[in-house]
Amino acid sequence: MQVEVQSIVAFATNGVGSAGNPFPLSFSLRESAGCWSVQATAARASELADLLIPAGVDTVLVADLYTNSWLTNDIKPWTPAGIAAIRATPCTVHDFSGLATMGLSAEGLVMPPASLLQLLDGGWAPYQMTVVGLPGSPSADRLDEIGLALGTARCDRPVLPTLPGCTLHYTGHDDCYVTVESTDPAVVPAVLGRLLALLVGSPLTEQGPVVVQHPPDAMIAELLAGSPDWIGHLAGDHTVHLAVTSGPWRLADPIPDRVDRVAVYSPADGTWRLR
Repeated sequence: MQVEVQSIVAFATNGVGSAGNPFPLSFSLRESAGCWSVQATAARASELADLLIPAGVDTVLVADLYTNSWLTNDIKPWTPAGIAAIRATPCTVHDFSGLATMGLSAEGLVMPPASLLQLLDGGWAPYQMTVVGLPGSPSADRLDEIGLALGTARCDRPVLPTLPGCTLHYTGHDDCYVTVESTDPAVVPAVLGRLLALLVGSPLTEQGPVVVQHPPDAMIAELLAGSPDWIGHLAGDHTVHLAVTSGPWRLADPIPDRVDRVAVYSPADGTWRLR
């Protein structure tokens, strides 16, 4: 697997603190009752969209979508339907305005999972986005049930187990902070591999987009066998220093000086080494 890293990659456009220090790679995995939950930084929704497609199964609901990329004449964000229209994304619009819950747009967008790529293409950035995937074609009542569950979900526990029959819950904030919950365990190593590829590609885009290979599956499996919680930063253009952490990283948390593993990428032949 490979990814095209753009100059607007999240690792290059986000900074930590007033000094604007580079954003770290952070990754934390938890599993409960057949649901794999990942909290991570830093990735834009468009940088992960292709990884979410298989977990979305038949249908995805974009339940929350806000951006400052397009504003109305009175400086209000465009509606999700307006965004889908300008991106020429085939979908149906579901009215959530009567639910009056937090974390939910007034409009939901219902589409095949592959249409996420078209929706998120074009260089724009959602500062808040929530996506739910499920099999089949949900009825209007089912969409309302999902919307209510999202709006009343607790922030200290996984959301996907509260959405019976659903297979994916993704939420992104500031086009940087990521939570991915899936019933498909294959999503977990794919997200960690993508984050590593995006991180090493972030300093290589001065002359334009670059294609970076994902780390091999065996390398990702070795990291996850060592710990479910990692934080990493660039130590040279192609080298990532990784440290085990005790839980999800937060913006106020210091980045450890300790180095537990080192991942090295070779742009010349697209290979990775872990030591």
